[in-house]
Amino acid sequence: MEGSELKELLSISDKDFVVNVLTFFIKSEIEKAGFKKAVIGISGGVDSALSAFLCVRALGKDNVVLISMPYKESSTQSVEDSRLIGKVLGANFFEMDISPQIDVYYRRYPNASKLRKGNKMARERMSILYDFAYDNNALVVGTSNKSELLIGYSTRWGDNAYDINPLGDLYKTQVWEIAKFLGVPEKIVKKKPSADLWPGQTDEGELGFPYDLLDRILVAYVDLKMRKEEILSFGFDKSVVHRILNMVRQSQYKRKLPIVCKIAQRTVDKDFLYLRDWGI
Repeated sequence: MEGSELKELLSISDKDFVVNVLTFFIKSEIEKAGFKKAVIGISGGVDSALSAFLCVRALGKDNVVLISMPYKESSTQSVEDSRLIGKVLGANFFEMDISPQIDVYYRRYPNASKLRKGNKMARERMSILYDFAYDNNALVVGTSNKSELLIGYSTRWGDNAYDINPLGDLYKTQVWEIAKFLGVPEKIVKKKPSADLWPGQTDEGELGFPYDLLDRILVAYVDLKMRKEEILSFGFDKSVVHRILNMVRQSQYKRKLPIVCKIAQRTVDKDFLYLRDWGI
């Protein structure tokens, strides 16, 4: 079996510990910044569901705002699953159709590709989340997992824009593991991952490989710092390994804040690096 040893490394043995760390992270980071509430975009998928479950655990249901933002072509399954999360958690739940603002913009560009429109939708949704965050005196909590962040499978200033992210150091397979442990509805944990960017779209179909394979290669490359030749020794397909490692390298810009040109003696992202934990 390809990389069965790597699969064991991805398994989380002490789930209680991980959940407690993530819960403390959410509560402490939000309160440290002077806030008490969280806003989360709910897609009907396991990532946003897990973020919501963790936030309710950390802050209480009255301090969590969940927003479902379907487009007219979004699957009814995604909409129903988003509503289910709101119902199960009992948090403040809102549903907002983003079709009008997306359609009025793309009337100018009728030949726009699916991916271009998908990126626009992701940024529109984040714009709404930040508006709700302002109105509720809250911070936006992210839902991007480590697998997506490493290969750049996200929209810059869209789904990868947030104030804090409790899932960013959990691979997708680990998200499934923790979600099941926390009691996220089984139908959501077991559904095929999809950004729901267009009818029939699935993450693994678009990527061309399953998350189980992706995570084994990533844990070897990132966590174990293995070279390409070492990773191939596990029996992985050479073309898949090459593609994944390229995706990691080529998406580095998505994992960095905008670069500031240095002119003065002390520059914001270079020399002015005091800890942000000064207190409010």
